[in-house]
Amino acid sequence: MTAYGIDRIKNTIPHRGQILLVDRVAEVVPGASLTAYKAISGNEPCYPALGQDAAPSDYAYPSSLVIESWAQSAVLLSVWENPNPDVLAGKVELAGSIGEVAFGARAFPGDVLEHRVRLVKSVDETAILAGETYAGGREVLRIGSFVVALRDVTELLPAPDRALLSV
Repeated sequence: MTAYGIDRIKNTIPHRGQILLVDRVAEVVPGASLTAYKAISGNEPCYPALGQDAAPSDYAYPSSLVIESWAQSAVLLSVWENPNPDVLAGKVELAGSIGEVAFGARAFPGDVLEHRVRLVKSVDETAILAGETYAGGREVLRIGSFVVALRDVTELLPAPDRALLSV
């Protein structure tokens, strides 16, 4: 089994810096499934504002970031065979909707999120995905449906900017 690191991830999706919330892809079956990991550190940008009096429960990794990390894993699966690391060219990934979201256990610094993503259906340039996130064997998140659509960047630009690209 081949694992893929940060270089492959950055060459597949456009996320960079603090917004890139996937560290490694452990397994991918293109067009079917993907398992990815995100290690939670006590140095995450979401923690400095907590201060010295923070209770241990205050260090629960924010649910919004768990969803974002899983969603990045879903996007990785949806574009694995046709990567585009540049949001200013080619096809860009758009999150269309998310449904049947359920939260379970909380994750904390020191935990590693394990995202499991499955492709439910793919039609043209739109994918419907589902999956779960675990931390230490505990289910943290379950997503029943997540829609990703690919669109040419020129379709998303305001009308005057489109004319510049066609010159």
